[in-house]
Amino acid sequence: MESIKLNESLRFADFELNTQTYRLSRQGRTLKLERIPTEILICLIERKGELVTREQMVERIWGKDVFLDTDNSINGAIRKIRQALRDDAEQPRFIQTITGRGYRFIADLQGDDPPSNPTITTEPSLATGDSVLEVRQPAFPVPRVPSHSGIRWRTAAAISSGLVVVVLIAGWIAFSSSKKTQLPPSRVMMAVLPFENLTGNATQEYFSDGLTEEMITQLGNLDPDHLGVIGRTSVMHYKTTQAPIDQIARELGVQYVLEGSVRKDANNVRVAAQLIQTKDQTHVWARQYDREVTGLLNLQGEIAQEIADEIQLTLGDHGQAKGRPVRAPQNYEAYDLYLRGQFFFNKRTAADLEKAISLFQQAVGKDPNYARAYAGIAASYAVLPGYNGRPQGEFISKGRVAALKALELDETSAEAHTALALLVQSFDWDWQTAEREFRRAIELNPNYPTAHHWYAEHLTWRGRFGEALQESERARELDPLSLIIAADNGAILYFSRQNDRAIEKWRSVQAMDPYFLRAHLIIGAYTQKGMYAEALAENERLRSKIEPQSFWSWQAYIYGAQGRLAEASRATEKLLSLSHTRSVDPFVVAWAYLGSKDKDRVIFWLQKAYMQHSNELVSLKVHPAFDFMRDDPRFQELSRRVGSGQ
Repeated sequence: MESIKLNESLRFADFELNTQTYRLSRQGRTLKLERIPTEILICLIERKGELVTREQMVERIWGKDVFLDTDNSINGAIRKIRQALRDDAEQPRFIQTITGRGYRFIADLQGDDPPSNPTITTEPSLATGDSVLEVRQPAFPVPRVPSHSGIRWRTAAAISSGLVVVVLIAGWIAFSSSKKTQLPPSRVMMAVLPFENLTGNATQEYFSDGLTEEMITQLGNLDPDHLGVIGRTSVMHYKTTQAPIDQIARELGVQYVLEGSVRKDANNVRVAAQLIQTKDQTHVWARQYDREVTGLLNLQGEIAQEIADEIQLTLGDHGQAKGRPVRAPQNYEAYDLYLRGQFFFNKRTAADLEKAISLFQQAVGKDPNYARAYAGIAASYAVLPGYNGRPQGEFISKGRVAALKALELDETSAEAHTALALLVQSFDWDWQTAEREFRRAIELNPNYPTAHHWYAEHLTWRGRFGEALQESERARELDPLSLIIAADNGAILYFSRQNDRAIEKWRSVQAMDPYFLRAHLIIGAYTQKGMYAEALAENERLRSKIEPQSFWSWQAYIYGAQGRLAEASRATEKLLSLSHTRSVDPFVVAWAYLGSKDKDRVIFWLQKAYMQHSNELVSLKVHPAFDFMRDDPRFQELSRRVGSGQ
């Protein structure tokens, strides 16, 4: 059956859909429905009453031979359509599912007589379904660049629910401690110091680290309105030091710390913990617990009950703090594998991330309903391309599947929502979904620093710098010693054209770790300020730490901005020669031409980056290096397609 011809305005039930403006409304009120779900709805209406297969949808929306995780994309789009139309998949009024095949639009259109408007059609595009960008070939031959991307490494996914020594302690803290002036009333800050491994076996380090994260996770979900909990990155600074309590209190801005130790052998575990008030270093509470390892998952309930009676006496009439409980794993072996996976995830190398994925997969093999293990898989795949230099597509697809599975099992997983937000932002450029997922994660766990951190970056890409700085500050408050949070705070300043403040921030990061690579963006700020000698010196200093393609790209950019075009050309030739033997993100090549303001070559390589879904394109809207191109229609079209301004 051929497509019916559509009116510009379609009416069915009490809905109206404008096929030109993509505006869906109900009784005059505009409903939120993103472009791809709207395209699919139009596609279904065009063939009203007929089966529309997934393959037809893919060709219509994305074109042929374009890599996307189309099954999940279509599932998500249909779900959004049903939400907007208030449709029920089991008893549909509008969209009927034909299991294993596709979908059918079953409602009547008002009028139902096809007018003379032309059929709505969409040309296969680079990735979205809009008209194809014109790609101008440069006047010189260019090498074919293999697909590559680099989702920057991210922290994500806290560890599973194990011991809850501190969960109910926080009730006492939330209502009875002194207040920190810059925090909301009745809100205090607490740090869970790294649990000490007393097994005498270094291979058991993952277990004590896992329990540290367990405490952070449990407390972070308990009562966010009254209790803030410092993130893992900051507290791990004290793992091998003997810093006094008062120093820790000053550096982290906390009123309480929890100290603990773990002894563990094949059959038994002993956990000791004590809660300390920092202002006078008094011990509020201390206990020791001995259990069989196989009973570890039941230990939290036993300890919680023991502590509850004491807290009730302490709280008196104030009542207990109420928080969202963290779902406990149901299988000890799965829990043990998860702890091991989280240990390797936090080491942040390509080999360790692959080990983490393997261990998380083994965990879900032991317990197929273990949501946090799936969230660990999603987070690992989300950051892996930034470490192994391989094309991101295969990892993003696997990461998305894992994140959606985690949410299917536990919709309350802040870690899974955060990982999914990063995936759909960086690969799909689905900004509305990403924002919704970030907000949901923060709603579920306001004490999860990674959610605030990544959401701050999301707001930066959209040009909402004031909000971004607020979220970045919240992340810093929760993880004050995190270098990546501090470095990305500098990035927000840089993208908002505050170069002096950005340089100051990055220098403070480098004072703590001279080779912390995210701070290499200081080269961009130096170049923007005309400090070319400093930019070149910094790039040379980092040469042995960064990928060769990054070094030559920056070198060409700095020389070009300085007007040293011959040196810029030689650096670019070095970069292009690398693309014959290794994966090079086309965005990196475009960057090499930015300094010399070669618009045609910049556009050519940006379009290749677009076709490969380079995550670096998320910065197009705000990056100062592109300011000279903002009046170019080709650049405007690219920016529109990436869509961060929508």
